[in-house]
Amino acid sequence: MELNEFVKAFAAEFDETPIEAFTPETKFRELEEWGSLTSLSIISIVDDIFEKTLTGEDLRNSNTIEELYNVILNK
Repeated sequence: MELNEFVKAFAAEFDETPIEAFTPETKFRELEEWGSLTSLSIISIVDDIFEKTLTGEDLRNSNTIEELYNVILNK
């Protein structure tokens, strides 16, 4: 999966945040809608799409969607 596709899949987990708010540079933890349920959804899509295990620490150590994507690729 390419970065732009990952950004779209990431954005799909948010109900109220406009799609335009999502770019590779988006600081996802600063989004108003970000929370524990959203983080679990992201962990789940990473497991489904990449067949890799993403941890809470991985999420905490990533600032942007692109940084998170790179963490996933390096697993």
